[in-house]
Amino acid sequence: MINLILCGGSGTRLWPISRSLMPKQFARLFDGASLFQRTVKTNSRICSAQYIVSNAEQYFLAKDQLEEVGANNVRFLLEPVGRNTAPAIALACLGLDPNDIVLVSPSDHVIRKAEAYEECLRKAEEFAKKGFMVTFGITPTGPETGYGYIEANGDDVKRFVEKPDLETAKKYVASGRFFWNSGIFCFKASTFLDELSTYSPDILTAAKIAFANAKKENKDALVRVDHEDMMNIPSNSIDYAVMEKSAKVKVVPSDIGWSDLGAFDSLYGEFDHDENGNNINAKHLGIGSKNSLVLGGQRQICTIDLDNMLIVDTPDALLVAPLASSQKVKKVVDELKARGSDLPKVPQTVNRPWGTYSVLESSDRYKMKRIVVRPGERLSLQKHLHRSEHWVVVSGTATCTVGDKVFYVRPNESTYIPSGTIHRLQNEGKLPLVIVEVQVGEYTGEDDIIRVQDDYKRS
Repeated sequence: MINLILCGGSGTRLWPISRSLMPKQFARLFDGASLFQRTVKTNSRICSAQYIVSNAEQYFLAKDQLEEVGANNVRFLLEPVGRNTAPAIALACLGLDPNDIVLVSPSDHVIRKAEAYEECLRKAEEFAKKGFMVTFGITPTGPETGYGYIEANGDDVKRFVEKPDLETAKKYVASGRFFWNSGIFCFKASTFLDELSTYSPDILTAAKIAFANAKKENKDALVRVDHEDMMNIPSNSIDYAVMEKSAKVKVVPSDIGWSDLGAFDSLYGEFDHDENGNNINAKHLGIGSKNSLVLGGQRQICTIDLDNMLIVDTPDALLVAPLASSQKVKKVVDELKARGSDLPKVPQTVNRPWGTYSVLESSDRYKMKRIVVRPGERLSLQKHLHRSEHWVVVSGTATCTVGDKVFYVRPNESTYIPSGTIHRLQNEGKLPLVIVEVQVGEYTGEDDIIRVQDDYKRS
């Protein structure tokens, strides 16, 4: 069985932890591990390989986290832009053997009951071998209005239902015939493509063109889809495109301790709590505070007489709200976008294929960064039109290219790169290279980069 892990989405309901360059599935929320890593570990117990569908910006982030958990036999399909789940799954299945059994799982869900989950996977695998498409129906724990529902008669799906209002949800749960729609699926690659051809042929036709034109590297272990080809694929979910129309759908009732962590109120339940019901956080001092979620690890956070509150403290943004109102966080992100703020997009620390950079301070006409370059890696050969840069080496030895000169810069030494000058930073050593970069100019945005040469094939 091949685990097809979908890494799309920006997780805006978990802002400011989740950003477009560090969405919630990659954030290290649980003892240094991410939801993505937990998904890989959970499904590796039964799946022999992973196939990651990711935004191109997140490729190296996913690759690094896979290496940390020792994952091997991994393939990647990189989308330049998301077109929802049906195109993503179609593109992946086009690169598989028709008889491969595919387990489609989101990268940001929690499954607490591993043994029960494995039993459900075995049942789904048997249905898939017989030519069925399987959806996993979560046994409801209450009348939840934030999920879609599946009505079933035994293991036969009668219908899919949109998110209901509270009274309708209560009736669904009381009937015993309805399950939450988990977004987890299992089928043969050929079964999915055949059903897609029947019910959404426009998606399949465009996906075939995109896959044929895609750049394939490392014996097809890395597939890069062209932007224009991707945009030509109609955007649609697997539910609307296939599952709700097909007559070959089975449901596996699943009591597996599932949560999609769609908002902070659901995230609250995943942490250990102290005697007052607050999540355990060494940086939180609560006086008379209870039943609250307090996230933040850099500054001391002190609260007095809070009850059922949410506090999320990051270096560049602070969120405070009643925990019960956490579903409204998306409205904050929408408003920030409308105002032109870059806070929803960029976290303080950003992963790059060569390492990381952290924004230490940013203001009009200057920006200060901490840059870490992994051993043996180098940045692109590049230039900037609107800023100059000063590099100060903190640790390691930097191999610097500035114009036509190549030279070494050691700890407590610095160099200067004038605006418009071609330059490159490289770490030829065996230890991480750490520098402080000060950018000065009329514009210090990340898009002021003209790459002349790049090891990672970025534009």
